[in-house]
Amino acid sequence: MMRKAEIERNTRETQIKLSLCLDGGSYSINTGCGFLDHMLELFSVHSGFGLEVHCNGDVRVDYHHTVEDVGIVLGQAFNQAIGDKRGIARYADVTIPMDEALVLCAADISGRGTLNYSLKIESAKVTDDSDEIHAKAVGLFDTELIEEFFIAFVREARITLHLVQLFGKNTHHIVECAFKAFARAMKCATVLTGNDIPSSKGVL
Repeated sequence: MMRKAEIERNTRETQIKLSLCLDGGSYSINTGCGFLDHMLELFSVHSGFGLEVHCNGDVRVDYHHTVEDVGIVLGQAFNQAIGDKRGIARYADVTIPMDEALVLCAADISGRGTLNYSLKIESAKVTDDSDEIHAKAVGLFDTELIEEFFIAFVREARITLHLVQLFGKNTHHIVECAFKAFARAMKCATVLTGNDIPSSKGVL
């Protein structure tokens, strides 16, 4: 049986439809925010999760509501898709390099929403315009929204997540590195290794 979920969430600020499959699939992502689309595409590719996200948000204001609400819905979908967590590895830690950046992500699918966010991003905006494909997002995306996304996700997914920047100067590299590490950690933590619930309490 495939571990998957579909969530629809409508507010005055955002209208979101999202589907997530932990056991594979392609991605189709359109949030109205180019940089967030790029990060979610990376998350799908490097986690191996199938992911479809379509969001109509009030981006004329800024990207805050879109980023936070997509994090909320993705977290809700993950919590639904993972079910009772029977047979999962539960824990994972991954360290990912990208050029000068190096980020560690450790995950515990614990049933408790906790985030330790230790990315040291000095720039207030994404300013790397070396990639022409994503140049349209340059100067538009507030880097403080990265933490808002992860806060929303872990709260709704009910997982413990540590994101620790070990090295890095380039803003785009640091953030991309973090999403890749996040993706790989989630991939490893959700892999099925047996039939038991991985907790001495018998429940997660």
